[in-house]
Amino acid sequence: MRTPSSSAEPTAATAAAEPAAHGLSSEARNLHWLLTNLVEEVPGLLSVAVVSSDGLLLLSSDPGRNAERPAAKPTGPRGSSADLATIVSGLGSLTIGAAKLMDGGAVKQTMVAMEEGSLFVMSISDGSLLGVHATPDCDMSVVAYHMALFVGRAGHVLTPELRSELRQSMESPR
Repeated sequence: MRTPSSSAEPTAATAAAEPAAHGLSSEARNLHWLLTNLVEEVPGLLSVAVVSSDGLLLLSSDPGRNAERPAAKPTGPRGSSADLATIVSGLGSLTIGAAKLMDGGAVKQTMVAMEEGSLFVMSISDGSLLGVHATPDCDMSVVAYHMALFVGRAGHVLTPELRSELRQSMESPR
């Protein structure tokens, strides 16, 4: 079980989850820090992804995705952040379509409870989404609360320029 960090010093887990932030703007580094903080502070999170409105992965909790890439191309574990991004994008599109058909207004949050885990999707801004895959025993209210904090902090800085920078940083070879 993870516990909140008591100091600002990076831990081994933080170092593994933090991206190689060389050349990124302060806004991009701040979003990476917010994502790392979310992963470290909330028990039961397996994978976290921020996805653009067009389905591209912008931020990932997958240490292999954010760190220097190994020489051999990893196949990635089932449920990796890239897989999560694909699921989040599809689920986001489905729920937005359903809300339009039902005249339900904007979709704020979607939650899927499964036998072996939970999936949470929350709107950030301008169609961007935050997706979280969590363990079946996670405290859903704690997960939702921390996701809302992330969305509140990230939403106002996730400009088109920053989304473009994050996309490029995820696509560029390291």
